Amino acid sequence: MALSFARPQATRQHLLRAAARQFIEGDVQHWWLPHSGQGVRTRISDDRIWLAFATATYILDTADDAILDEIIPFLEGPQLGLNEQDAFFLPAISDESASLFEHCARGLDQAIELTGSNGLPPIGSGDWNDGMNLVGSEGKGESVWLGWLLLRTIMLFAPLARSRQDPRAERWEAHARRVGVALERKAWDGAWYRRATFDDGTWLGSKDSPECQIDSIAQSWAILSGVADPTRAMTAMQSLEKYLIRYDEALALLFSPPFDKLTQNPGYIRGYPPGLRENGGQYTHAATWAILAFSRLGECNKAHNLFALLNPINHAQNAADVERYKVEPYVMAADIYSVAPHIGRGGWTWYTGAAGWMYQAGIEGILGIHREGHFLRIDPHLPRHWPGFSAEITMDATRYSIEVDIGEPSERQTSIIRLDGVALPPSDAPLRVPLDGGHHQLHITMPCHAP
Repeated sequence: MALSFARPQATRQHLLRAAARQFIEGDVQHWWLPHSGQGVRTRISDDRIWLAFATATYILDTADDAILDEIIPFLEGPQLGLNEQDAFFLPAISDESASLFEHCARGLDQAIELTGSNGLPPIGSGDWNDGMNLVGSEGKGESVWLGWLLLRTIMLFAPLARSRQDPRAERWEAHARRVGVALERKAWDGAWYRRATFDDGTWLGSKDSPECQIDSIAQSWAILSGVADPTRAMTAMQSLEKYLIRYDEALALLFSPPFDKLTQNPGYIRGYPPGLRENGGQYTHAATWAILAFSRLGECNKAHNLFALLNPINHAQNAADVERYKVEPYVMAADIYSVAPHIGRGGWTWYTGAAGWMYQAGIEGILGIHREGHFLRIDPHLPRHWPGFSAEITMDATRYSIEVDIGEPSERQTSIIRLDGVALPPSDAPLRVPLDGGHHQLHITMPCHAP
């Protein structure tokens, strides 16, 4: 999705490549070996949803809805047995092919097929956090985070189905409404959203949980879903900052406290020592979502401060920092350790998931530069101490030289905008300028409001 901004053809190719790793039934290979096609079939739950999410996002960015008609074959292979959580094998290429739209739709159909006793989607053998592979391995555990992702995906993808007169749009949206009600009714814990339930119904990510009392992604995606109760979502992000962001140690934790031995076994995540990797350390991929969430809330200073905290160069400002961090300061680290004697030590580097979301958090979240089909949208969310920024944007044959300045404190609510020296009418809406093949100068003076 990050590449759809400047290299949409690369995103297009990869969406089709990923769709080709989907089984007829709608689930997908969690990972595969490109040279052979061997891969793993699992019960991990979020894999079925991301293709529709990424495809809809790509279409919003590029207006390339023709991609939905691209024909891609399915895979065939043995389904998992009742007691199987995963299987590694070489699937066959099926004789059955379908459009990318149908591939996305089958994933969503499978994602809404079941709900748990709380009305939330099953976590399966893990969701985004596949280290929680035993939380719902019996099929009864539920995921709050997955509920937010599912709602956002249906919000993005259902209009595409409706434009094709596909009746599934109505079914998906009805399901989303039910899940939305269940999230607010069952998942709210008083100051943040819970994370999941075990198969026996025990809550994870609750104030009553002895471990993993609060989990970052259930809070950030309450905002990113666009449907959570606004007051609760704001409170949830305040709790995320209070309990999970350690500015003095330059860490943004995935959850806290780590798993050790106080709860029932959540899965292989507990095989990591407390405070390492997903087990209560910083998992940077998740922390970047918090930047985007703060930006959506208009919490510009918090978004900037977290971006600076995650920026790897800021972990190597002097010899002592270098000795502490121990990994390359010019690429994203997937994880940073949070317990002594390794506090602040970087883990797995050259991690594309974190890098892709960090790019989106900076370009789209903070600078507010976003591609929308044949237009460029500019809606900056700048911290108070910035005087502005400049950017050179090239998209195909279109080039924009952008200058954004912060004006003197005033009561004025709108920006002063000049395109190629000509003043544009004031508006409260985000600015949209055409990608018309020309070379343009865009100057924006944003209003400054006294603290």
